[in-house]
Amino acid sequence: MQPAATTPPMPAPLPFEVAPINPQRIFQEVANQLRRLISEGKLRPGDKLPPERELAKRFGVSRNTMREALRALELSGLIELRLGATGGAFVLQGSSNAVVAGMRDLYFLGAITPEHLTEARIAVSAAVIRVACERITDEEIDALEANVAAAERARQAGDFEERTRHHQAFHVMLARTTHNPVLIATTEGIMEITRQFVKAIGPTDEQTYTHPSRKRLLKHLRARDAEKAMAEMGSALTKLHRGYMVKAAAPSSDRKASAPAPPPPPRGPRPARARPRAPGAA
Repeated sequence: MQPAATTPPMPAPLPFEVAPINPQRIFQEVANQLRRLISEGKLRPGDKLPPERELAKRFGVSRNTMREALRALELSGLIELRLGATGGAFVLQGSSNAVVAGMRDLYFLGAITPEHLTEARIAVSAAVIRVACERITDEEIDALEANVAAAERARQAGDFEERTRHHQAFHVMLARTTHNPVLIATTEGIMEITRQFVKAIGPTDEQTYTHPSRKRLLKHLRARDAEKAMAEMGSALTKLHRGYMVKAAAPSSDRKASAPAPPPPPRGPRPARARPRAPGAA
């Protein structure tokens, strides 16, 4: 006669709470371990990770799980996956890709208005200028001057795209003079949103004030006068925003008369005709 089955005793309660592991999210735990190794300096920029097969064996996971973890790290801008015989997973020096992508997604979701963007640009530019005035070199100011001259040549030639490219690059170049990765990444993200707004509204020919403003800004930067430089930048960005308010409020037929405007961004709510879709290219 078989003995009656007994129910196993319930485990004693733990003095702390734990969350069950989701098998479908194991790759995130693997990615987090690799993140910690990078943050602790055990994996340094330029280092090549072991092959995918070996990493999977060491972590005790499948190669598919390991591949997902590496892709997550690549999207975060922590590693680069290279193809070919000399390829593999390499730790990056540092990238703002994740910040830029996140801000771009906010734009496409319609969560950022022109007012939000202009307010952020003025605030971040003020922080950048304050730090830049303490660290910028004469050589870096020379490079900014060359950018301003190139933008003016493009304006005189009627090349909107080239002028816009130089105008937007100016802000990133200025942020890089701070040597602060947070300010650099934030500025790059803001300029990516600006690019999307400018694509939506198309070219404008009224920016005759940008070049003189940049010349004054460079003068203040050479003098390391942060207060005057911040005031100049804030004034220019506010004027730019107002100009694009007028541009965006114009009927679409009027905009097409000057140049064909790119289509509006995907998703996101349609703005009212009195609201702009771009606060400026500069």
